[in-house]
Amino acid sequence: MIVNNSLDEVKKRENSLKVIKNIVIDKGREKLFDLTGLSGGFIASDEELSLLETYIGPAVFEELLQVEGINHMGGEKILPLNRTSSGILATILALVEKDSTVVHYLAKLPAHPSIPRSCEIVGANYEEYDDFNEFNIPENTSLIVITGSTMDHQVIDEDEFKEIISSAHERDIPVLVDDASGARLRTVIFNQEKACDLGADIVITSTDKLMPGPRGGLMAGKEKYLDQIKIKANQFGLEAQPPSILAMVNGLKNFTEDNLLKSFDRKEDLLNLLNENFEMFELTPTGVMVTPEKLASELNAENDLSPDDIAFIFAMILLKDEGIITIPAVSMPGASATIRFDLSTSDAFRLELDELNQKIIDSFNKLSEVVSDKEKCHEIVFE
Repeated sequence: MIVNNSLDEVKKRENSLKVIKNIVIDKGREKLFDLTGLSGGFIASDEELSLLETYIGPAVFEELLQVEGINHMGGEKILPLNRTSSGILATILALVEKDSTVVHYLAKLPAHPSIPRSCEIVGANYEEYDDFNEFNIPENTSLIVITGSTMDHQVIDEDEFKEIISSAHERDIPVLVDDASGARLRTVIFNQEKACDLGADIVITSTDKLMPGPRGGLMAGKEKYLDQIKIKANQFGLEAQPPSILAMVNGLKNFTEDNLLKSFDRKEDLLNLLNENFEMFELTPTGVMVTPEKLASELNAENDLSPDDIAFIFAMILLKDEGIITIPAVSMPGASATIRFDLSTSDAFRLELDELNQKIIDSFNKLSEVVSDKEKCHEIVFE
């Protein structure tokens, strides 16, 4: 094993950020291609930046965020948080009692680790399902969680979405929707309704996923629940700060569906190119991906590494040699090791598909050469 625990994942991320910084300094930003779909941004004018004081910033921008946030997500009220995971934690702190049960449904396991970890903090039981026929709500359930789109962009069926919400409300159980990328992916690509319009009580999205906003969490929903959650967020320092609130407002104002729709058209062409040399790639809603297991099976070289290790090595080669940023290179501990090439990012439109295809081929060939050398693989990931 190369990456054995959360500390190793942190060290891997730290190394990736050093690589990114060095590429920017030595070669320029234009030599980096962020294909994570999480590239986000910070849009602000000089006049707006001058208002980012501790109390003036929230006074000016929080009201604007209510308007833009409700327009984007629906609901009665908006709550900005410093991350989506922060919003999930604040919700569970506010609404879930010790020894009660949180039930989670998603299109495909695994769940984002912030959900079971938050349950562990409050001493709650946690159950998760990705088979609708097995989904069950125990008697002591205090919260239902639905993931609109998984870490690997598997999207929930809208009929199942509605039925789970209906079942929860029949028993007066609130529903939290983790719609990190789904708030845009589900609605734009799959033509589903906003989660609040489907009846969800609380919805949270990531403001850097598939939109030009900062890394942060934007919560929408029923005022009675968001008020309780806001108390916990403020108590534990989970709320978004003025710069993030400003960037959220402008990220929402500048979000358009065009890049998502264009990526939908390009992904088939990229897959066709990749299929000339590989059997491991599959489509996502906005690009292509390869799972650690399929990546490992595509290799002919002998090795004793785990599929996740191989994915981390591949991601680091893509970054170091080709300037391509993928999620496994820069992810937080517990995130999926699946490598996605998201074509909705602005950087993706700077790359011709033939060029991207060749970068992937060259990186895979390098992976094949080094995967049997564990010491070399360790160096690629951590040095």
